Amino acid sequence: MATNQFLYPSLSYDPVGDFAPVTLLITQPNLMCVPNSSPAKSVKEFIAYCNDNRGKVTYASSGNGTTLHLSGELFKRLANVEMTHIPYRGGAPAINDLHSRPRRRHLRQHALDHRRMSGRAQLRALAVTTKERVRVVPDMPTIAESGVPGFDVSSWFGFFVPAKTPQEVIAKLNADTNAALAHPPVKSALRATSAPPRKARRRAQLAAFLKSEIDKWGPVIRDARIRVEN
Repeated sequence: MATNQFLYPSLSYDPVGDFAPVTLLITQPNLMCVPNSSPAKSVKEFIAYCNDNRGKVTYASSGNGTTLHLSGELFKRLANVEMTHIPYRGGAPAINDLHSRPRRRHLRQHALDHRRMSGRAQLRALAVTTKERVRVVPDMPTIAESGVPGFDVSSWFGFFVPAKTPQEVIAKLNADTNAALAHPPVKSALRATSAPPRKARRRAQLAAFLKSEIDKWGPVIRDARIRVEN
């Protein structure tokens, strides 16, 4: 919804004009990780490593134009470092190759993926990508507080309907969806995946959130010249 208009040469829809917001459902944080063999023990040390090894540092993502790819480009932009993007066909092969990096010539120093990576013995998590710390790993700092102010990235899910949907239907969907998200078993299940329901449950809040995401990712995608073929 926020990035396709910049990634693809053409779209058959307007992500803002053709849809009506209902409610923001959840946001899910990612982790910035390096192999255990990496000399970087923190985000600041990783930035220093990038500066000392310009042109040699690579980062993995689950594919071209994905949230993880864009996260790496935003990190480069805000931290003023050089890294080369290595796209994979999914997160699992990226993680597996990150494990094997010490046996190759260059380390793949920077990978972003969901919190399940924190349990991998061969990886070291440096920080979470959201602007606030995450409940399940409260001691893990954020990238923003680790020397990269303004960094705030999450995978998010919102509820939209066609723009011509009657207002009373949208209001009913908003109320019912928010009631479901507040249901204790649902809240518990989502929290177990580090994706608690968002407090921003009004329609206007989702519209404002989408605009902020568009404003954030448009310049990043344009400056990095990222393109995905239709």
